Amino acid sequence: MQLKINGKRENLQPCSIADYIQAKGLNTTSLVVEHNQKIIKQDQWDAVRLKDDDTLELLSFVGGG
Repeated sequence: MQLKINGKRENLQPCSIADYIQAKGLNTTSLVVEHNQKIIKQDQWDAVRLKDDDTLELLSFVGGG
């Protein structure tokens, strides 16, 4: 299946948002996930299955002074 992730096309095997994040080794502490223009809470990442032509935006917030 093909998804658009942060503006770039990627080919993936069917998986959940949690599976994708784990496979990429992303730090979940400050990660926000938008799936098809809807913010998905972290406790729902396992339940949301990615489908062909979905769009994901992965945003990490960084603090500074």
